[in-house]
Amino acid sequence: MNAIVLAILVMVGLCLARVSVVFSLVVAALVGGWYAGMSVEEIIAAFNNGLGGGATVALAYATLGAFAVALSRTGITGLVSQHTLKMIGGGAGNGRLNSIKWTLFGALILVGAASGTIVPVHIAFIPILVPPLLGLMSMMQLDRRAVACVITFSITIMYMTTPVGFGTIFLNDILTNNVNEAGAELGMTVTAAMAPKAMLIPAAGMVLGLLVAVFYSYRTPRQYRHSDVAVQSRDDNAAGLSRLQLFVILVAIVGALTVQLTTGSMVLGGLLGFALLSMNGMFKWKEQDDVFTQGMRLMALIGFIMISASGFASVMKASGAIPELVTSSTALIGNSPALAALIMLLVGLFITMGIGSSFSTVPIIAAIYVPLALSFGFSPLATLALVGTAGALGDAGSPASDSTLGPTAGLNADGQHDHIRDSVIPTFIHYNIPLILFGWIASQVL
Repeated sequence: MNAIVLAILVMVGLCLARVSVVFSLVVAALVGGWYAGMSVEEIIAAFNNGLGGGATVALAYATLGAFAVALSRTGITGLVSQHTLKMIGGGAGNGRLNSIKWTLFGALILVGAASGTIVPVHIAFIPILVPPLLGLMSMMQLDRRAVACVITFSITIMYMTTPVGFGTIFLNDILTNNVNEAGAELGMTVTAAMAPKAMLIPAAGMVLGLLVAVFYSYRTPRQYRHSDVAVQSRDDNAAGLSRLQLFVILVAIVGALTVQLTTGSMVLGGLLGFALLSMNGMFKWKEQDDVFTQGMRLMALIGFIMISASGFASVMKASGAIPELVTSSTALIGNSPALAALIMLLVGLFITMGIGSSFSTVPIIAAIYVPLALSFGFSPLATLALVGTAGALGDAGSPASDSTLGPTAGLNADGQHDHIRDSVIPTFIHYNIPLILFGWIASQVL
């Protein structure tokens, strides 16, 4: 068995057994490194070298968590709940609830799509936007697994298909450039305009998975207790919010967003938003430390998972088992292009689930996949589809991926959304399986 496969199986098995994701990543890194022939000292050194890669994102999440809690302390959460209650109370039963549900889904898709394109803040919007909506979801008995699938779809589909924002990085800077580098000596070149076309069919698989999730898998009501424990919204402030205070809240949100866009730092954006809210008089100055600490506690688990995932990925890269996994799998292929495409997609799934990022996976597999695809006669478009889909596979469904950690960060603000069972497993089933099928179809028809 390849060390990568063993490590992923250990990680997934421990996570399914309700072992902490952080502990699972550390144990999986030790097992995978040891099986690959690394000494304990080498494993620890590689793990430590990789920790810094997740520290910046973890700190950014902590500051955004503090900003989210500060927003809730202003009473805006209660204001949203009150208006929602009026909408539901004045409506006609299930018809009104369904209207609100589909409006909510549509809004989350639009905001998520914008967060990766025209307003490239990625998942930074989730811990700010989603927690105030949890009371609404509980009242509607809306299954949060469906919401997790909606959010994951919204932040994944755009970088796969649209060369704007993060899509420019994935499609042009990473996918196209790495395929060209790997194919230069073999006489194959691709253009930036080809990448979105190559990813359209795999993206259709994402759309199918979303439709199955919201219309079939999670359409029935699910009971949640109505609680604001994690965000502690002050409902008594909600009714008393003046226009000036609402204006200050809007300035804080816009200011945090502007700083993120101009400096590229989510940390500075979160700190500015928190500072502006702390000066508006909605909570006492001496309560700042408590609010900030509560926000960091809200995001602590997410941060530690990201840091541990960076260490795990570093060990897997240092083990040398990733190229070995790809080359050893060719023994199963024979002379069948169809089987070759399927094997490449499955290998990509394992690699991305371990690394936790499609952006980091493509550079690793492109150098091996491109010559292999050309040897089986795949066209440039089909090669792009194979490499791009193999990279995207596992991004949804990995315990250490932004695409699952982000939804959990918002939906578990009141402690009623399990990361593995309510984010990882639903997104894995509804997106990875269709991606494999539609990615394989793309490799055969393009």
